[in-house]
Amino acid sequence: MFKKILIANRGEIAVRVARTAKSLGIKVVAVYSEADRNALHVEEADEAYLIGPAPVNESYLNKDAILAAAKKAGAQAIHPGYGFLSENPEFVEAVEAAGLVFIGPPASAIRAMGLKDAAKQLMEHSGVPVVPGYHGENQDAAFLKTQADQMGYPVLIKARAGGGGKGMRRVDASEDFLSALEGAQREGQSSFGDPRVLIEKYIQSPRHIEVQVFADSHGNAVHLFERDCSLQRRHQKVIEEAPAPGMSEEMRAAMGEAAVKAALAVGYEGAGTVEFIVDGSEGLRPDRFWFMEMNTRLQVEHPVTEAITGEDLVHWQLRVAAGAPLPKRQEELSINGHAFEARIYAEDAEAGFLPATGTLNELRLPQHFARIDSGVRKGDTITPFYDPMIAKVIVHGENRSEALSKLSQALEKSWAVGATTNITFLHALANHEGFARGEMDTLLIDRELESLTRVPEPTAEVYAIAAAIDLGLAHDRGYGTTPWETLAGWRLWSSAHQFAHLRYRDNLKEIAIATHQDGTLSAAIDDRTLSFKILRLEGYEIRISMDGAQRVCHFAKTAHSLTLFIEGQSWQFDLPDHLSDEDERVDAGSAIISPVPGQVRAVQCTTGQQVAQGDVLVVTEAMKMEHSLKAPRDGVVLEVMVAEGDQVEDGALLITLEEEA
Repeated sequence: MFKKILIANRGEIAVRVARTAKSLGIKVVAVYSEADRNALHVEEADEAYLIGPAPVNESYLNKDAILAAAKKAGAQAIHPGYGFLSENPEFVEAVEAAGLVFIGPPASAIRAMGLKDAAKQLMEHSGVPVVPGYHGENQDAAFLKTQADQMGYPVLIKARAGGGGKGMRRVDASEDFLSALEGAQREGQSSFGDPRVLIEKYIQSPRHIEVQVFADSHGNAVHLFERDCSLQRRHQKVIEEAPAPGMSEEMRAAMGEAAVKAALAVGYEGAGTVEFIVDGSEGLRPDRFWFMEMNTRLQVEHPVTEAITGEDLVHWQLRVAAGAPLPKRQEELSINGHAFEARIYAEDAEAGFLPATGTLNELRLPQHFARIDSGVRKGDTITPFYDPMIAKVIVHGENRSEALSKLSQALEKSWAVGATTNITFLHALANHEGFARGEMDTLLIDRELESLTRVPEPTAEVYAIAAAIDLGLAHDRGYGTTPWETLAGWRLWSSAHQFAHLRYRDNLKEIAIATHQDGTLSAAIDDRTLSFKILRLEGYEIRISMDGAQRVCHFAKTAHSLTLFIEGQSWQFDLPDHLSDEDERVDAGSAIISPVPGQVRAVQCTTGQQVAQGDVLVVTEAMKMEHSLKAPRDGVVLEVMVAEGDQVEDGALLITLEEEA
């Protein structure tokens, strides 16, 4: 076994790999960018080396800097994690040329599986079923459109070097093909340096089921069963589970055999995942799955496989890379129970899952009945430079129902202050009735998006609690019956009234709260009066007694907003500042504003151009995802303030339209 390894990654996967390595007595070397100087993965390592500025091209994709750090540290091997250089065959060759071991598959296997079209041709020749489509070299737009027309719509355009949903477009009609092709090519070039695409027939009731495989240098290969990753948005996984609901032993054996066959066809070594698209329209059938791609690395969702098998896959990786045979044969592996993983991201689900940034002033995640894999902690900043994942919440139960109940509870007890997260969305998804029955496909989130992202209107009880916090009636001095213990709003002969003004979206409410001598509060909201008592406040946590029941809430307050977290839901209230002037630089209906920090990828209008409502005027890119910004109304472009390639901040004014007459 190795004595020292370098982890060429950051965030939760770097922390995850480090902890297994250290448990085996292996010293860990971390690398970091200037933005990650104080990151958790640096703190977890035995030693760490700066490799460049924040942009990934100058740091985590800087092969020379990483190899120099490994040489300086005296590392024997490099673990790539996932993303960044993990599937870069040139990096593998550079690692081996430097006399180090790459903890992963050989460069030849990565190349064989790295291009989707070539990989599918190889799989066809190896007897692995593939989806009908065009995987050839001809990239002429008109030719590709003809191929799609002949296949019949809907079709899927996919960047041939793609992954993670990047460079992927679904096309439902012939007239939409060329514009979708342009977007996929542009995103493929931006994300992978390769604009070439392939075209596939789109499966109408698709499920995404993948198989974990492992192979060693002694000719052994096994699979560690399947994971269902059908819950996706923008082709990116949201909640994963193992095993797949409705999976028969016959189909599991067929998929496992096909996955192992795929690995052996490319001389694979180490951990890999063979992804299949499955037609779930008539249940899971052995003749209804097709090869999509192989990810030649450890997957983000590998913990659910670990949970049901009891195996540490990073330990397996280290063992195989050190030249040892696989620790178990196929017949020694079995499934125990059920597991889920939910990915908590800094993103705004209500705003179309736009990436969010901010400092995590508080971060609470359950530890006693869930496994938490995270690369951040309280006080860390989510920057626009890297993937905005905050944590993975993993739960395990004796059966699917128990595991799903644990997932719902875990998300209910998760909250963050300082950055918008998708926790409320994940909680709604975990409680979706169809998902609970195992009735899902890759389109479920799109179909149910409105209900899954809709936050219910605040109740009178929610307003009352928020008003008490806003008025400072929840404080740390304690609550008693004398004026010296409850100074807020004290009066000699009667209860005092204070007024909170809370705006939720476009609704401004005035809440009158009276403080009584026995420590109780009464809140007048619309035509209701509520009585409650604040029992305890510690940091961002407050315990309330109302209507004979106690509940714990969490909150975050700034000068201009108050966010309340209760049982998996959250509400953000604006606190009106009557001393501030409204921003009058441009009418809201005349402004195109950047929703996130990012780079301008395309400007599709010029000054003086007539545009119609819904026309795409600017395309920006944030965290490798494109965002098309459209005209809010018909009009004429007054001013274009950006050019292709510009970096823009959140809220930056990009384009203005002439004012409406």
